Amino acid sequence: MTDISPLAPERFPELAPIAGVRLAAFACGIRYTGRDDLMLAELAPDSAIAGVFTRSLTAGAPVVWCRDCLSGGKARGIVVNSGNSNTFTGRAGREVVEATAAATARLLGCDPKQVFISSTGVIGEPPAAEKIIAALPQVMPLLSAESWESAARAIMTTDTFPKGATATANIDGVEVRLNGFATVDGDTSTSDTVLLCATQQAPHRPVASPADRRLGDFRRALDAVMIDLAQQIVRDGEGAGKFVTIEVTRAATARAARRIGLTIGNSPLVKTALSAGDPNWGRIVMAVGRAGEKVDQNRLSISIGGIPIAAEGGPVPNYDEAPVAEYMKGREITIGVDLGIGRGKATVWTCDLTHEYIDINASYRS
Repeated sequence: MTDISPLAPERFPELAPIAGVRLAAFACGIRYTGRDDLMLAELAPDSAIAGVFTRSLTAGAPVVWCRDCLSGGKARGIVVNSGNSNTFTGRAGREVVEATAAATARLLGCDPKQVFISSTGVIGEPPAAEKIIAALPQVMPLLSAESWESAARAIMTTDTFPKGATATANIDGVEVRLNGFATVDGDTSTSDTVLLCATQQAPHRPVASPADRRLGDFRRALDAVMIDLAQQIVRDGEGAGKFVTIEVTRAATARAARRIGLTIGNSPLVKTALSAGDPNWGRIVMAVGRAGEKVDQNRLSISIGGIPIAAEGGPVPNYDEAPVAEYMKGREITIGVDLGIGRGKATVWTCDLTHEYIDINASYRS
C-alpha cells in the first residue's frame, strides 16, 4: 500500500447533498481486492450534462461512448470503474460499454444513451463485463445523497487519497451547490473525462444562454471547484513531495505564457532539481528556451520563492544561493518567470519527480 502523499489535505471535504443526485460505491473485484472499484451516480430526470475528453487518438471505448451520447444533452446515470480502462480492447470493449449502459438504463428506467460510462486503469486487458453488470443491481439499494467520499474512493487507481471539492453560487437569489471529485493521472490518458451535470432542481428561473449575466457567480464557483480538484491531482502526483506553482508573466501572449509554464512544469530536469531542493535555475532557463515561444533573454527574469535569481541575461548582482536552497527545502515552491515582452500571463501547477514515481509505476500491474 502506497503511503498517503505528504501534500494531501488533512481530510476529505464535507460535500453536502445535492438535490437530484444519489451515489454509491461497490467492490466487484475488477482488479483490486478488499476495496470498492465501481461507482454509480443516479441523476434526476432531465438532468443536463456537458463534458470534455482526452485528446488522445487512442481513446478508450467509454470515452467514445460518452462523446456520442453527449449530443443528447441529458443524463440519468454515470458509471465509473477503476482497475481496467477498457482501452484498446476492440469490439469486446465496445460491447462491454453498451451492455453496461443497457443494464444501468434498465435499473434507472431511462434510455441507455443517458448513461455515461468512464473507466480508469490498465490498458489493453479484456474488461470484466460480467462483474460490473452483476454488481449493478446490488449497487442500487446503496444509493445515497451523502456517499460522495465512498464514490471518490471507488474511482482511485494510483491515488493515495480521495479528491473532492465543493462550492456554492448564487443564481437569482437562490443558492446552488457544486460538488466534484476526481482521480489522479500524470499523463494524457486514454480515459481523461470531465463530466458536468445540472440536476435542474434549484428553484431559479431557467438559464438559456452562457452569456446570461446571472451566471457570473456560478462561473466563479465552478472555477473554484475545478482549480481545487486540479491542485489535488498535482498534490497526489505519483511520489510527489513538493507542490510547485509556476507563474509566467509578461509573455507575448497568454498562450505563449501557458506553453512556457507547461514546458517548465513538465521538464524532468526541472522536476528532479526540485525534488533534490537544488536551486539549479539554469534548468528553468533551458525549459523557457525549449518552449518554442518568443523570448528575449536580455529581458528574462527568474525568481524562486520571490527571491530574484536572474535578470537581463545573467544572474542578479551578488546572487546568494543559500537562501534559495533553504527555501527549496519546503513542500510549497513558487517559481516566477518574467519574459518582459508582453502582457500574456499564466499559472501552472506541477510537482517534483522522485524515485518513488518509478517504484509506483513499475509495480502498477503487479
